[in-house]
Amino acid sequence: MLKFNLTYRRFSERSILVEWPSEINENILHDVLDFKNKLENTNIKEIVQVNNAYNSLLIIYMFTIDNAYDEIKRLKAHYSNRDHLEKSVFNLWKIPVCYDEEFGIDLVEISEKKNCSKAQIIQLHSEPIYTVYFIGFLPGFLYLGGLDKRLHFPRKKSPRLQIKKGAVAIGGPQTGVYPNESPGGWNIIGNSPIVFFETNQVEPCFAKAGDKVQFVPISKSEYDVIHEEIENGCYQLENEVYHG
Repeated sequence: MLKFNLTYRRFSERSILVEWPSEINENILHDVLDFKNKLENTNIKEIVQVNNAYNSLLIIYMFTIDNAYDEIKRLKAHYSNRDHLEKSVFNLWKIPVCYDEEFGIDLVEISEKKNCSKAQIIQLHSEPIYTVYFIGFLPGFLYLGGLDKRLHFPRKKSPRLQIKKGAVAIGGPQTGVYPNESPGGWNIIGNSPIVFFETNQVEPCFAKAGDKVQFVPISKSEYDVIHEEIENGCYQLENEVYHG
């Protein structure tokens, strides 16, 4: 199994930050998640939470870390003693998106500056299978890797004060969906009727780091039907199970 040169440093009185090479890479992601799983399933009672990002883990402890050197040494031992990468079960989520101009308010600008049609933008955006690297910024906001380089587009210099819930957007080399109404500086190309964060559920967000996402283009009429089904509690989001 691949092992990386990690850096460890005290992040606060009760946390340690572990960092992998600074790049968006699926091998790094799976190593991050494997180490996270190792720590969460090892009897280290002092650890209360382990959070992952693209290439890091933040390990939060119940109490102040008295001797960071010894604790880092213990973490290094846990990382080094893994003899294989655990096989994990993930999901491929099919997310319906309506790219109509009513929702895709930045499609014209992207089309003009990229010198390609709106149909091409939609095709390039909906063809890839994206990887969920982590969830953050807003509850249920999925940080996705895998956007076609032809669609990389800079964030807006002046963010909008109000982005519609479900807005599908491009920001630099990333794409994602705003799970709730919020300010935002990404470029809006469509909207999904799906609910990405439900506080009344045991797992408020249906997706997790390591999962896959594919956007499925739908018409405005299909969007309205799905929205109504969600309101009535009878919509089932399509997904496939796969092993990572």
